[in-house]
Amino acid sequence: MFTLPHKAKQLLVVTAKLLIVGGAFYFIYDRIAQNDGLDWSQLTKVLTGPQSYTIAAVILLLSFLNRFIEIVKWQNLVSPFKKITLGQSTEQVLASLTAGMFTPNGIGEYAAKALYYKKDQAKNIIFLNLVCNGAQLVIAVLAGLIGLLAFNNTYRVVPKTLLIIIIAGIAGLIVVVFASRKIAIRGYSIQKFFENINNLPKNVNRKNLALALCRYLSIMHQHYFIFLLFGITLPYPTMLAAIMGVYFLGSSLPTFQFLDFAVRGSLAVFFFGLMGVNEWIVVFAATLQWLLNIVIPVALGSYYVFKFKTNKI
Repeated sequence: MFTLPHKAKQLLVVTAKLLIVGGAFYFIYDRIAQNDGLDWSQLTKVLTGPQSYTIAAVILLLSFLNRFIEIVKWQNLVSPFKKITLGQSTEQVLASLTAGMFTPNGIGEYAAKALYYKKDQAKNIIFLNLVCNGAQLVIAVLAGLIGLLAFNNTYRVVPKTLLIIIIAGIAGLIVVVFASRKIAIRGYSIQKFFENINNLPKNVNRKNLALALCRYLSIMHQHYFIFLLFGITLPYPTMLAAIMGVYFLGSSLPTFQFLDFAVRGSLAVFFFGLMGVNEWIVVFAATLQWLLNIVIPVALGSYYVFKFKTNKI
């Protein structure tokens, strides 16, 4: 079998790292440069308001918690078969986030995390990443539906017929999944997937769900506090319902990490426009959250991408 010389492999690895990091920063710059709705001078004015620094500190804290909880989640899920430190978990989470920036819904994260482990552990790592993201998705769907129903009860943003279709579609999908759980494709089935979840220690599963809920709440409330920073003081339940609805609908659409703020931002403009919130504030809030939760972690992850070695742990 043909094998590449060692130096050729090193060159390919370096090239791949440069493409990942260079591409990530190009897309970040491109998204910001083309966004005409941003006026950074407005942010300076906002920060001079009363209690603005306190609110800004809360926003930064929630941004840190968002990624820190994800790092702890990953450390917890891997723990049954491989003990890793918080530092190792940080590297794997941030590097995989950077590598997955160009793939729909961050699919590239699965392959990136697997690279940190031996080849025979790859399937297990992909499975654990599914469990990690699956818990987050279930919470986002359930809470998002509640938020959408609550918001729709006041503003009728979604016609009742369409809302019934959405709920019926989700219910139908659950029925189809349950009915086809034993159907195996290349030895894999949904039933086997859930059996593997049940085989994980109960404390690991409980901790994963608890951390997923905490992370979801931190993301939702960060968006809420960003609106507070810009002087939007609408009722808390209505604001949270709108944010949850936007997050649910945005997560339902296949997209890329670097376009995430554009998709959710467009939905947010529509939702919050009904509540009388100025469009520039909505766009700025979505962009600021994207910068804090995607751009900064990707910048940190770039360091780990560059220092990545092919030695498996």
